Amino acid sequence: MSTRFRLFAAAAAALGWFALILQWLLSIQLTMEKGEGALAGTWIYFGFYTILTNILVALAFTAGAIGPRGMVTRFFNRPGTCTAVAMSIVVVSAVYNVMLRQLWHPQGWQLFADATLHDAMPLAFLAYWWIAVPKASLAWRQIPAWLGYPAAYFAYALARGALNGWYPYPFLDVTNLGYVQVVINALLVLLFFIAVAVALMGLARWQARRAAQASTQPA
Repeated sequence: MSTRFRLFAAAAAALGWFALILQWLLSIQLTMEKGEGALAGTWIYFGFYTILTNILVALAFTAGAIGPRGMVTRFFNRPGTCTAVAMSIVVVSAVYNVMLRQLWHPQGWQLFADATLHDAMPLAFLAYWWIAVPKASLAWRQIPAWLGYPAAYFAYALARGALNGWYPYPFLDVTNLGYVQVVINALLVLLFFIAVAVALMGLARWQARRAAQASTQPA
């Protein structure tokens, strides 16, 4: 990866980690204002798919800035890993902007964190994926593996909700909707994940073909 791409990855990683830490502190502040402690704020914080996915984005950017120097950075530099992360962060942004944004109106630092995690980081990572991630090794058979993370999150969110009755998103709220409707909602979201994965793979294969054709043309 060229120096300019590594610098971009480093800057994006710094922004991502800052926004994640800021959102964690804001979550703690909110729970403490309600008479609960820092652990309650941390529990809520790690319940959101947005947070978990942005952690993956920040890790991928950090790995891109550092280069493949160890097991973790090699994993996050893999084209398949980067594409799976791109799929998830695109879904985060799309679902939030279409279904959830109108449910609240953040102000101040909360607005900054919200815009960074739902808008800026998805756009930055999608640009990074398009420009800096090699795609010749990507294959359609990888898509089912990419769906493992959102499927695991669904089970995780339901398990957490069963413990204390709190669900991070309205369409996963078993208390109000029941398990049947929540499963239907999850399947619809899964279809969207698949559509995004197919779109990214199609773009990746197109880009790889163009790169291969360009490399075989005479100078």
